[in-house]
Amino acid sequence: MAETSLEPTTPPAIQPTGADGRRLALTGFWNLRGLALAKDLPRQLARRASLDVEWDLRDIAVMDSAGAAMLWRAWGGKLPPAILSRPEQLRLFERWQTRPVPPSPPVPRQAPVVLRLARALKGFADQILTWIALLGQLLLDLAFLARHPQAIPWKEISATIHETGGRALGITALVGFLIGIVVSYLSSLQLRNFGASIYIVNILGLSIIRELGPLLAAILVAGRSGSAMTASLGVMRVTAELDALAAMGVSHSLRLILPKVVALCVAMPLLVLWTDAIALIGGAMAANLELDISVRQFLLKLPAVVPVMNLYIGLMKGVVFGLFIALIACHFGLRIKPDTESLGHETTNSVVASITLVIVVDAVFAVVFRGVGVGFR
Repeated sequence: MAETSLEPTTPPAIQPTGADGRRLALTGFWNLRGLALAKDLPRQLARRASLDVEWDLRDIAVMDSAGAAMLWRAWGGKLPPAILSRPEQLRLFERWQTRPVPPSPPVPRQAPVVLRLARALKGFADQILTWIALLGQLLLDLAFLARHPQAIPWKEISATIHETGGRALGITALVGFLIGIVVSYLSSLQLRNFGASIYIVNILGLSIIRELGPLLAAILVAGRSGSAMTASLGVMRVTAELDALAAMGVSHSLRLILPKVVALCVAMPLLVLWTDAIALIGGAMAANLELDISVRQFLLKLPAVVPVMNLYIGLMKGVVFGLFIALIACHFGLRIKPDTESLGHETTNSVVASITLVIVVDAVFAVVFRGVGVGFR
């Protein structure tokens, strides 16, 4: 190939030349790198290949097998009647004359909507069955530990409580405090108009203790601790640690899953209490500034207007949320394949599924306990 002053990134081009424009001069770099820069080149070739023109390849700076194959396909698998080229370029086309160009891969057709829906439902059913099997194995492990208490993994449970509960105190306190201020401020704007400022205690007490406290704590734990659980199991899959444990006869569910589930069931109610307390403090401070209700008056009136059953409901939510978050995190963690792409994909699925299920379970609690603990005094 002749020497050229063109830059190595000069894309291939087709330029009509001659008085009548019946000669097409090809220029630029017709190689893999150059073809990647000319996205519209196949369409131009297809439009001009059917014309009765003379093809001039002599000004092509560089041409490799990729460029020759593209031209060969555009010409219909044969050389055009009128062509001007250099000998080394003709040798590339001679190769395609003796060996056909492999066809372009077919564009995959999109499956019908019904088929895609059926596949999605089948995948969802498979995941539900796998999750139920994981829950059943957890119950069997609990039965085994009831008969053999010396096998309880206390160290793993304690470490997980610290990671999921102790390290989450800061973020739950910050979010709870800000939510308490926001709810108190927005409520005070309306209560002041009706002369019912004192009812800010009722609104904040019921909404935070019964709904916002457990829900906020669960969402934060699902995004923080649930994703960490899924990722840790996924890394063990990528590094073949799970296979090593299985080879040594160590139960995955007993040593890895059960401590996480028990730890979250213990830590979540405590985090709910912590979030409730900080959120109520934030709400009381906002009420003091907006409605001139002292923090002491707020705290003294709170037990009288919010039945204690709301606190029990919030703690029950914490236990159930912790159970579901841990099981979903472990479920998706065990589904991870030994590659990094699957690790990120399943971790994302774990967080989305956990938060969605937390909201669904909260709605179920709201319906089941709709008449419990809502009577103000």
